Amino acid sequence: MSNAASKSRFSRIAFLSSGSTEAEEALAALTALYGNVPASEADAIVALGGDGLMLQTLHAFMRANGSHSKPIYGMNRGSVGFLMNEYQETGLVERLEAAEASTIHPLIMRAETADGLSQEARAINEVSLLRQSYQAAKLRLSVDGRERMAELIADGLLIATPAGSTAYNLSANGPILPLDATLMALTPISAFRPRRWRGALLPDKAKVMIEVLEAEKRPVSAVADHFEIRNVIRVEVEMDHRTGVVILHDPGHSLEERILREQFGY
Repeated sequence: MSNAASKSRFSRIAFLSSGSTEAEEALAALTALYGNVPASEADAIVALGGDGLMLQTLHAFMRANGSHSKPIYGMNRGSVGFLMNEYQETGLVERLEAAEASTIHPLIMRAETADGLSQEARAINEVSLLRQSYQAAKLRLSVDGRERMAELIADGLLIATPAGSTAYNLSANGPILPLDATLMALTPISAFRPRRWRGALLPDKAKVMIEVLEAEKRPVSAVADHFEIRNVIRVEVEMDHRTGVVILHDPGHSLEERILREQFGY
């Protein structure tokens, strides 16, 4: 372990690898330089991989009810790496010390299936409802107990956090939200009726209820990031302000800055 690490508030680092060749090579090199402690004992978690690994890591280290959340710092050993920092072996402790922190609150999804089961999951990026067959889904939308759309015919619908607004939401032509916006994006996926509906911006304290119409004929699945529940008939979504995760980025490359850049196309 380097002398800088021994004097830092980030003296104990846990490294996580995606398992790819590049990530495993990075894991070996960084462990030799800084050591590698169990995640439960670490001051910070360093994820080596792409955005997929970063999402898995964020899910693994969420903390509820205001309890301390270990900061997570990603270094890109994957492809896109929107959530990651540039990979560099030297100066890691100094980079951790100088990093800018962003706190992300997830969505919580409560889904009821056709066979009467209820399941709950959280999403850093988005909750998506997706048609399971060749037929478009029919959905009824309510916000805070008030019906807002009696019938949406579409391939699906998603609710995105500000952090997730540049992911699937953007691909579905949804709006990019600043990270500190107290909003959620409600975005249709290939809407057929109403044909010109482009979605809505909702307060992040809103509770969204989606009911699946003609569920047997037009089955729908619900997905919270990577967790899928099939044959849902009712899904409730709201932001979980009691649960959070801290993500670290190098100065000038914070998540806020990256989202802002996306709005200007670079």
